[in-house]
Amino acid sequence: MTTTSPGLDHAAGRLPSPPFTAEHEELRAAIRGWIEREVRPHVQAWEDAKWVPTAVFRRLGELGYTALAYPTALGGQGGDHVHEAVWAQEIGRGSSGGIAAALGAPTTIATPPIVKFGTPAQQERWVGPVLRGERVAALAITEPGTGSDVAGIQTRAERVDGGFVVNGEKSFITGGVRAQHYVTAVKTTNDGGHGGISFLVVERGEHPGVEHEDDPAALGADRGDGISASPLEKLGWHASDTALVSFRDVFVPEDHLLGELDGGFKLIMANFQWERLSMALGAVAAMEAVLEQTTAFVAERRAFGRRVADFQGTRWALAEMATTIEASRALTYETLRKHVAGIPVIQEVTMAKLMTQRALVEICDRGLQLHGGAGYMKEQGIERALRDARLGPIGGGTDEIMKDVLGRMMGL
Repeated sequence: MTTTSPGLDHAAGRLPSPPFTAEHEELRAAIRGWIEREVRPHVQAWEDAKWVPTAVFRRLGELGYTALAYPTALGGQGGDHVHEAVWAQEIGRGSSGGIAAALGAPTTIATPPIVKFGTPAQQERWVGPVLRGERVAALAITEPGTGSDVAGIQTRAERVDGGFVVNGEKSFITGGVRAQHYVTAVKTTNDGGHGGISFLVVERGEHPGVEHEDDPAALGADRGDGISASPLEKLGWHASDTALVSFRDVFVPEDHLLGELDGGFKLIMANFQWERLSMALGAVAAMEAVLEQTTAFVAERRAFGRRVADFQGTRWALAEMATTIEASRALTYETLRKHVAGIPVIQEVTMAKLMTQRALVEICDRGLQLHGGAGYMKEQGIERALRDARLGPIGGGTDEIMKDVLGRMMGL
């Protein structure tokens, strides 16, 4: 793949760390420039509106930043996971958790199962339009009563002539209000285990019209298709439309079955590693941004006749923050290098996800403390960073699940 923006730009002026190369740093500069020009000025407005305008998805489709690792035959840029890692880092450091989730989820978690397990016809129907920013896809697995215990899902798909009828509810669905189709985990047998899960691509009814494309109430309402989506109020990620999605006697044609009947559990597991590694990459970049902002603030802020940066306690705090970031980067980048080399990295990804998400919370909290009262105000943006970071130890697998995975891999 090629990039067109000249120049290199890496955090703190460092040279590219493998597997990143000069090409990736050119891409980084291009993405960072776009975020600075077209995203950052609107972050607070989109956070307050709890919505990212539909036009931003279309703009992303033109730029191709969320299609970096997709094959050109499907409308992607023909790159790899290293290119995608650059996007994960830059959107993680330059916007907000909600904006990063809203823009990234359709191509990071919802569309990959269709690429990996879908037929050519399914890929043509549901992948290209998402990459072009014409449609939004959402992954629908979690339910009100079932999170990490995927085998416990209750949404059912009953066989009927020509397809299935789906009934149930999905919760915490990123992009669930605006999505035009859901990659949905359903129960298709009563075996009580992982073997009874299948995946269906459930499409919404006809779009209510251009005049409603940024109206969550209109988009989420039942359009006569038996599907409704209600936005959920959250601690952070305000710009991301996270939804409770209800299916009531929804007919889904048989050719919407993704992969094998009752073989859906492998679809769930297939993308977990990249999702968690992407979270780690974004967390490292977000930590860098907090450290940079905090360092600049204490260098300017004065107390008791001198800079806050001149106090020993401040220097020690910043030194600890920088050390935590470097340790997180080392683990995450080593995991990325192994991943792109085709080496199994379940253990490393689990460690990176576990370490970086908790570290980001701590870095944001320390940064806010060093800002004093100013950090508690919306103007600085660091209170938002702390709220957004708190989802990390929960989403994509809780800290407890990560520790249990690691413990089992240790033979315990």
